[in-house]
Amino acid sequence: MKHLEPLYDRKIKCLVCKNVYTTKKIRSRFIRAIQHDTDFCSYYHPEELNPLFYYVSVCPHCGFSATEEFSTYFPPSTLETIQKKICEPWSGFDYGGQRTFQEAVNTYKLGIYSATLKREKHIAMAGLYMRLAWLYRTYQIIDQEERFMRLALQEYISSYSEEDFIYTHMSEVRLLYLIGELNRRLGNDKEAILYFSKVIAKRKETIERRIAEMAYERWQEIREQQKLVQNRG
Repeated sequence: MKHLEPLYDRKIKCLVCKNVYTTKKIRSRFIRAIQHDTDFCSYYHPEELNPLFYYVSVCPHCGFSATEEFSTYFPPSTLETIQKKICEPWSGFDYGGQRTFQEAVNTYKLGIYSATLKREKHIAMAGLYMRLAWLYRTYQIIDQEERFMRLALQEYISSYSEEDFIYTHMSEVRLLYLIGELNRRLGNDKEAILYFSKVIAKRKETIERRIAEMAYERWQEIREQQKLVQNRG
């Protein structure tokens, strides 16, 4: 019987240079989440089989880096900018093998730079920032985790106001919950309550009942903490 490796090669066609290259992905049967946080961050065993490591694909030919959330559309002049700022100075480093934590971080930063130059949707930018924050949290690098949570929050708010999450995997209820939860984690209790309340108001009409319940649980936690602070005062 053939021994099955956790990592397999997936073919990707680069959106910029059109070359086909391979990048590693983890077979679903080897992905074992052992814990989940209230903002959907998951922890895996073993640590090196964390699918977050392989979320961003990096073209070894031109350096353009993307996720499955990127659109195929390039706004006017963005392709030329990418070729000048990413492709021309690209060193040719290949991220197609098994990745270390630092290599995974590098791929996110390349993905963020590519998405910024491409003027990608806010929801795609938020996904990059959020996952990078989770990656830093997994390795307990708190200052960087908070930095990227703040950036994710800004992008999620922009996505909600501009409605660019519509026709993606992100639902309105989940987006509102994430905005509330990021505000809570960053100490913005007033804003967190506002967004959790929006989720709670939709609990009768949404099929995502568990997210509505989670919003109510977080809302209660903030209220209880506020009462404790008042009682101490």
